[in-house]
Amino acid sequence: MQLYSYFRSSAAYRVRIALNLKGLPYETVPVHLVKGGGQQLAPAYRQVNPNALVPTLVDGDLTLGQSLAIIEYLDETHPQPALLPADAAGRARVRAIALTLACDIHPLNNLRVLKYLKHDLKVDEEAKNGWYRHWIDVGLGGLEQMLAGSPQTGRFCHGDTPTLADLCLVPQIFNARRFDCDLSAFPTLVRIDAACQALKAFQDAAPERQPDAE
Repeated sequence: MQLYSYFRSSAAYRVRIALNLKGLPYETVPVHLVKGGGQQLAPAYRQVNPNALVPTLVDGDLTLGQSLAIIEYLDETHPQPALLPADAAGRARVRAIALTLACDIHPLNNLRVLKYLKHDLKVDEEAKNGWYRHWIDVGLGGLEQMLAGSPQTGRFCHGDTPTLADLCLVPQIFNARRFDCDLSAFPTLVRIDAACQALKAFQDAAPERQPDAE
């Protein structure tokens, strides 16, 4: 398998964790999202992923974008360890947490959005970072309430083994810290992140451990 990845990409980070948890070997194909105006915009990469985004997984004849779709594909083709619960209600809860992170929080703070704010709308650095922190506070605030108040929350987002939800949480916490967001209002999320960081699969997926890390 090949994974087209950028070391700081939250979406690629999710997939790296999944591959590591399942013990699947893969080759990293770096796609730098900043250098040269963004290597993801080059015609050669658009042939791989027309949306010009990372990650992209190539597995034999299959080429697949979108991190959550990739992770569910890996979970179905390599079922152990499972990243979704066995029961329908549990799967729905895990997906709800994952989608809150991947669809409600992450897109508003994605690199291309921040670049548009800065370069096209001429927002200054302070205002751009304020935008980032505002949406982190809004999104993580709701998620903290969801997890802290649920008996289904265990050591991890759902129970005592990592799921798709944790794979989405950890990269978002990493980026929040990178932008100096105050996480003191989210003790449940910080606790779960620490539990994940104790596992080698999460450690090895960290941005600073990638071959293209700067």
